[in-house]
Amino acid sequence: MTQLSRLAFIGNSLPRRCGIATFTTDLQQAISTSFEHVETSIVAMTDRGHAYDYPSVVHLQVNDDKIEDYVHAANVLNAGQFDVVSLQHEFGIFGGEAGDHIVALLSRLTMPIVTTLHTVLSGPTPVQRGVLDRIVDASSRVVVMAEKGRELLHTLYRIPAEKIEVIPHGVPDFPFVEPDQAKAEFDFGGRAVILTFGLLSPNKGIEVMIDAMPSILKTRPDAVYVVLGATHPNLVRLQGEAYREKLVSRARELGVEDHVVFLDQFVDRATLLGYMAMCDVYVTPYLNEAQMTSGTLAYSFGLGKAVVSTPYWHARELLADGRGILVPFGDSTAVGSEIAGLLTDDARRQAMRKRAYASSRSMTWERTAERYLPAFESARRGHRIRVIARLNRSMPSRGSQAPPEMQIGHLLSMCDDTGLFQHAVYSVPDRSHGYCVDDNARALLLACSLNNPGEERLPEALTARLAAFVQHAWNPETRRFRNFMSFDRRWLEDRGSEDSHGRTLWALGECARSDASPSRRRWATSLFAEALPAAESFRSPRAWAFTLLGLDAYCAAVRTDSHAERVRHLLAHRLISIMAGVETKDWVWFEEGLAYDNARLPQALIVTGISIGTPAYVEAGLRSLRWLMTLQTTPAGFFRPVGTEGFGDKRKPPQAFDQQPLEATATISACLAAWRADGGVEWMADAARAFAWFFGSNDLSLRLVDLETGSCRDGLHRDRPNENRGGESVVSYLLGLAEIRQLALISGDRAKLALLRALRA
Repeated sequence: MTQLSRLAFIGNSLPRRCGIATFTTDLQQAISTSFEHVETSIVAMTDRGHAYDYPSVVHLQVNDDKIEDYVHAANVLNAGQFDVVSLQHEFGIFGGEAGDHIVALLSRLTMPIVTTLHTVLSGPTPVQRGVLDRIVDASSRVVVMAEKGRELLHTLYRIPAEKIEVIPHGVPDFPFVEPDQAKAEFDFGGRAVILTFGLLSPNKGIEVMIDAMPSILKTRPDAVYVVLGATHPNLVRLQGEAYREKLVSRARELGVEDHVVFLDQFVDRATLLGYMAMCDVYVTPYLNEAQMTSGTLAYSFGLGKAVVSTPYWHARELLADGRGILVPFGDSTAVGSEIAGLLTDDARRQAMRKRAYASSRSMTWERTAERYLPAFESARRGHRIRVIARLNRSMPSRGSQAPPEMQIGHLLSMCDDTGLFQHAVYSVPDRSHGYCVDDNARALLLACSLNNPGEERLPEALTARLAAFVQHAWNPETRRFRNFMSFDRRWLEDRGSEDSHGRTLWALGECARSDASPSRRRWATSLFAEALPAAESFRSPRAWAFTLLGLDAYCAAVRTDSHAERVRHLLAHRLISIMAGVETKDWVWFEEGLAYDNARLPQALIVTGISIGTPAYVEAGLRSLRWLMTLQTTPAGFFRPVGTEGFGDKRKPPQAFDQQPLEATATISACLAAWRADGGVEWMADAARAFAWFFGSNDLSLRLVDLETGSCRDGLHRDRPNENRGGESVVSYLLGLAEIRQLALISGDRAKLALLRALRA
């Protein structure tokens, strides 16, 4: 087992929410310093598109309100082949309802996720609970910073205890110093300094501390309360600086305005540590018990400060056993009494400082990194092994095995030095029908999908051969791709169908995004851009759909192509427009009849809607796919693809035969796109049933796949299987298998349970 080598953190921008951003950068730096073999990067959320200066370690910035940015971030992380992603989660830093945009990113990742929960709500709303459930499902491990977090996750959220780690908030490895030098540096020499730091907001309890100042001044007239931090940006947007002005007025009314100093500023780490070093007492008079984590509390504790705090969850654990003082919520009398007591009893204050400092040595960022790294390594090791083992133990034999191994023997036998043959006689390649760009483009899609973690890539020579076939299919005179080629390498037409052109664009887009070869990615990018204009004049809805699927990948790789974006909007608009013209209550579709590769139409709308942030497209895609799945599910509950005998029928239920593998593959892809869009486990169940069709959960109860060679029969007739095993069929099966194998790697516990249930059906 190789060592963890690439680690990505997902956090947020520093000015907007100091605690999470500081935590993210401190943990990232600690791991980079302590473990030189680990390369680290940060994906940073930004506030409504504002860009902030970050060190070079930041891989990219994500506009928190733009879901297409989350999708792009997932593509970048996958392409970067990171071993593990560390998500720093807090409600309020991600876009969407209850921050659900982050799920669009997590659901697309192919590597394990370790999530640190900075807040665990004891009374979440249904939406908050749903979002957190989906985040936890996507995560291999969940980290909290207090035992109370572990208790809530296990008892309230029903998360298995073995999935939860408790790792305390890290602290700087700062020497134990007396405050006098720092006081002089900040012009507070000769004063007894009380400090609170953080973004200013009403839940911080600053009023309580101001109300306590008169009683403190009776015994320490030299005392000063320093409130360090800017007003929370969300509060500024709603109220301006009204809250800060109210606090200033309160201090003035109490006659303590000369003893309360407001420093309205964001501060860097070094400046913050300087201010903390100068204080005699650090106070967190927060009003909400359900605060799971306070970074400022941890930092002041780590610097060996005497801390007075209300008993919110984090403080209750950290300050127990005389390591600090707890006072009731909202009780200014108790706050004043305890702080005055500390400021007038140097020996007691010093003893408390030393206890806190000694206790915090196990919390330094170096020690914290040492505790996180095994969690990352464990998630990485178990990412594939645990899932496959669980599926193997749980599934019955027929139609519901754990995802098989990827066997490409038959695929290799179906290829020669030109490309992939169209047809076979039984399992023997049939040279008489030659080749087509359709099948070679599908095979290029397969080559790209096998670049994912846990898979072995196709031989480089074969991938290059498939790309060469696509290149040779391009006819610069007609600006179109040719489709059919005879065995003696003669093109049988000067241009292929619109559908074949669209499918080739799809393969090129995916190649531009995820091919293993940088040179081939550049080739695919160039040829895609050259071949795209032809799609604007196409009239075939499937050609539009295939092109849109290619554009989804291409635009993720090339974000500056305005022409591609324009074509994407144009084709998506056409697709939803024809649906609007045909759809009725009983016929929720794009055309008057059903044909081949049906599920690709809703899939194209779903992925496009997500990428460009158009919910209407996503909803239309989900609606039409849901309707299609009702037609493709038998009364017994297994998958039945639309039969070829009914192609051309208008507004009639589909015929049962002949059934073809590419319909099952298209359905798997579309259902998984739907699952990523709305998180509904029923989509996973639908995908699993479509995959089980290959293994005998079908009308004839016959297996179509040879597990040893990876070959696949060409389909099902009414009375028998089609024994031929051609290029389209083998690639369709392997594409479906690749998606199911990735699903087994990335999906969470609840999702896997749905998968198991579906495969048992």
